[in-house]
Amino acid sequence: MSQLTKEKREVRKLQVTGGSTFILSLPKEWIIKTGLVKGSHLNLEMQDNGCILLIPEGSEKTEKPSEAIIKISPNEAPDFVIREIVSAYLVGYNVIYLRAKNGRLDLAQRNTIKDFTRKMLVGTEIIADSPSEVLMKVLLSYPELSVQSVLRRMCIISASMHKDVIKALKELNRELAQEVIAMDDEVDRFSLYIIRQLKAAVEDEKIIKEIGLTARRDCLGYRLVTKAVERTADHAVEIAENVLMLKKPLEIELYEQIEAMSVSATTIFDEAMETLFKKDFQLANNIVQKAKQAASLRKELMKIILKRTDIGEVSSLSLIIESITRAVQYASDIAEIVLNMNVNQILIDRD
Repeated sequence: MSQLTKEKREVRKLQVTGGSTFILSLPKEWIIKTGLVKGSHLNLEMQDNGCILLIPEGSEKTEKPSEAIIKISPNEAPDFVIREIVSAYLVGYNVIYLRAKNGRLDLAQRNTIKDFTRKMLVGTEIIADSPSEVLMKVLLSYPELSVQSVLRRMCIISASMHKDVIKALKELNRELAQEVIAMDDEVDRFSLYIIRQLKAAVEDEKIIKEIGLTARRDCLGYRLVTKAVERTADHAVEIAENVLMLKKPLEIELYEQIEAMSVSATTIFDEAMETLFKKDFQLANNIVQKAKQAASLRKELMKIILKRTDIGEVSSLSLIIESITRAVQYASDIAEIVLNMNVNQILIDRD
């Protein structure tokens, strides 16, 4: 057995012929395995990490829509069916068949599937719908909507949710609080789309540039940032739910203190996201320090809130302050992720 087969690696010496042409011999074992002969064509593909990928002509896989078939039994809860759909969507299937195991799909199952697809799966349409089968197809290709553009949209919505819910708190605007809760679906929808794109990029390096990133190592960072943005939106929802629990508006002084803390949190969140898009190590480091200062406001506010006599009000206000604090913490997490992704900016070549 050759060294190449045993360790999957072999060192070969670069040669020069004709005074200016560099040549490198290829392992015979690989030539035989791939069916190459004299005169065969090889495609050379440059990688971002400096490597060259050799692809025998004709060996590239033809891209075909991948298909998944999910068989649904009559007693399956609609929520379980949704989890199956999400799994197939995230893995990267472009065509998803939802078929009844026996006879017909339950009406509740069909309605849930259609409603979820419309609200939560970016670029996905139901192209066939019958009593026994629902056919879903992802119509959006990778370059049409980049990860960064979708993530920017998620950030705008999340920040807007926090601003609106603090407005709702001022006069106990229950309608506005309900609107904030409803907006969370849009954030979750974009989150699923980004995760689908990142999974595809991890498996196929050629997709990385198509989705707007530069290297495979960026995928983990963007996945963590996406989760942090999603959780930031979730805390706006939690604030809204607690606003709905309050029975009377707050006195202006307390409201202004909570508002100031929320504005600080939203500003830090926006700045943290900009460090990601600008790939700015130093700015990200500053954001981490700002987040620590903002989080310290929590103690002062909690002292004021705990002096109130209405236990229900104390509980709701405490949870509101906690959610604002968590938004600051997620902004700090985003900045730290940016630090890790761009650490090369401070590394010095010591050779």
